[in-house]
Amino acid sequence: MIRVFEPIPHASLELYVFDLDGTMVDSTQDLANSVNETLGELRLAALPDAVIAGFVGNGVPLLLRRSLGRIANVEPDAVDAALFDRALAYFLPCYERHMLENTQLYPGALAALEAIYTAGKKPGARKKTLAICTNKPEKHSLGICRALGIDKYFMRIYGGDTFKTRKPDPEGLRALMAEAGADPKATVMIGDSKGDVQVARNAGTWSLGCAFGFGPQTLLENRPDVWVDSATDWTRVLLPE
Repeated sequence: MIRVFEPIPHASLELYVFDLDGTMVDSTQDLANSVNETLGELRLAALPDAVIAGFVGNGVPLLLRRSLGRIANVEPDAVDAALFDRALAYFLPCYERHMLENTQLYPGALAALEAIYTAGKKPGARKKTLAICTNKPEKHSLGICRALGIDKYFMRIYGGDTFKTRKPDPEGLRALMAEAGADPKATVMIGDSKGDVQVARNAGTWSLGCAFGFGPQTLLENRPDVWVDSATDWTRVLLPE
């Protein structure tokens, strides 16, 4: 299903920026397994996969702070600093070992990428540049995209540690627009959470919300221009018929 709150002018789009977790790939199980292995290393109780999935979207540090905070019944900012440092040091190599065990593209994502990429190669067509802007570490993001064979579609794959800031700060999205030579109103941010909508607002771009991802409930808090229930709907919204 497609819900249109503000029509996206697909004919004028030149830059398509995608989130990764919960948008392009379903990485729930590998993230949950890695968080719980980290908690086990710290001799802490495991968390349900669904709870961990709800903590994804704002980068690894906050994912771990939220997980540790849930167990200690404190706010993420109140998590013991030494415990957090131990968790982060263990989690990063742990996730690198596990990040390709279960992670896969959402149904329809590959076909949609191919359609958008190919549309920009047609004679006389408006140029179409694809990129990724995620809060996942850049090394992990590149590794997943290469393993799944989709890195070839993207001009750049920027992670949460590429810049000093991360989404919803617009630094990364603005850098992509500058590199692509794309105006904000010729750019669309595709993501599954309110943070993806907010970074689009902060950069002045269009926003496409993916209700099939990790944070669909947060899209109710910060409504995108268009809301889709499947990656197969991307082309229906973003490409001229």
